Amino acid sequence: MNFESIILEKKQQTAWIYLNRPDHMNALSRKLVEELIQVLQTVEEDPSVRVIILSGQGKAFCAGADLKELLDDLDTEPNGKVGILDLAGKLFDKLNHLSKPLIAALNGITLAGGLEIAMTADIIVASKKAKIGDAHSNFGVLPGGGGAVRLPRKIGINRAKYLLFTGEFISAQEMKEFGLVNEVVEPENLEGFVQELADKIAMKSPLVLKEMKRLVDDGLEQPLDIALKHELLALKSHTQSYDFQEGLSAFTEKRTPDFRGY
Repeated sequence: MNFESIILEKKQQTAWIYLNRPDHMNALSRKLVEELIQVLQTVEEDPSVRVIILSGQGKAFCAGADLKELLDDLDTEPNGKVGILDLAGKLFDKLNHLSKPLIAALNGITLAGGLEIAMTADIIVASKKAKIGDAHSNFGVLPGGGGAVRLPRKIGINRAKYLLFTGEFISAQEMKEFGLVNEVVEPENLEGFVQELADKIAMKSPLVLKEMKRLVDDGLEQPLDIALKHELLALKSHTQSYDFQEGLSAFTEKRTPDFRGY
């Protein structure tokens, strides 16, 4: 599978997806967005992939939308093609509904749409060199991929408004203290650390990971009593699965379980 703006590498049971426009800070062009949607669909459907990792080539994870392409797109008469903003909406819909664990490995600058992509991840690991911010206000642009909605839920309303209003960039360590970033590592250790983390997660039951992700995401939008009932119902249903029986058998027999995802 050949891409112009994306690199896909499979390592063990993980899929590394690299944004590959380093000369443009991995800005979100139409081509990159189209290819990212395609590759996400591919790895989501691949049973050999249990964990998905997003990272960037060069000095940036992603600096947001390619504003030149955005302006050109808005200035062009409609020709039946999906507009770049609607295309970006499809990308975020795909990211928001991935059933597999998604790790964002922030190798560098992470701004605007790049931050919005990172916030769709289940776990964020960042290089010490990473600078993170919203930055939309610096260019007179509104967020459209969750910047104004997700950021307050991730780091609190006051911190989010400060970053949204000022457009400032802050360090990965500060974002860890705010609760957005899980781990901060030396740049040369980023890929090794993330791969080790992904391998650890990939050993778990794919079925459990999928259901846990769903329960957490759905539960945040539900009253506590309703969310707790759904969790218990999910457990009762899960007891009929192969992975449940295999996990208990492996525990009893003191061996490593062979989870299969059903």
